[in-house]
Amino acid sequence: MWAQQDFTPEVIVIDGASTDGTREWLERNRTRLGALVSEPDDGVYVAMNKGVALARSEWVLFLGADDVVADGTTLAEVASHLRSTDAGVVVGEAVYQDNRIYRLASAPHPLARNFVHHQGAFYRRSLFHEQGSFDPTLRVMADYDFNLRLWRKGLRFQPINLRVARCGQNGISDRGHWRGYREEIAIRHRYFSGWKCWLWDIGSVVRFVRKKVVVMFR
Repeated sequence: MWAQQDFTPEVIVIDGASTDGTREWLERNRTRLGALVSEPDDGVYVAMNKGVALARSEWVLFLGADDVVADGTTLAEVASHLRSTDAGVVVGEAVYQDNRIYRLASAPHPLARNFVHHQGAFYRRSLFHEQGSFDPTLRVMADYDFNLRLWRKGLRFQPINLRVARCGQNGISDRGHWRGYREEIAIRHRYFSGWKCWLWDIGSVVRFVRKKVVVMFR
């Protein structure tokens, strides 16, 4: 879908040394890419950090292997918002194959859970130099850690009424593994005192159990 956009983006592809023909296809289309890296890496956030390091555009959007830009006019529509905002992060909708829709709440509660889905979020690239990159020791929820870092610094997250991405199910944060919820709890305690966290920690456990049931019956 990125190749069909009215607006021509800088496309950075980080391929984890795939062996299914993806790397060969990318090599054949390399002239349409800003950069291509195909090598083993230690997790999705290591790959995302590599992408940021190679990017030259003012804004970055992160899409996984099963994610696509919503339609052919999406980036052109977003570009007009990006040119006129002073926000650090601009967030549209991300919709999953099972019709779950995630958008930025008008008054997000950062203690509750990750409040930004990166597939629908455009980040100023400079933020990764000013505030640090994704923490590679976190395998599932490093974007929550990064979003909390920005929120604590007073960065503005701006919602826009636009569908940005369509996402596949069963991504790393959508599989219902305990590690993601455990990281969510640990990240919460990085930025808030324990007495503020305990109720939300219980909520994380409840959501884990509920997710396991949902995944079981998919």
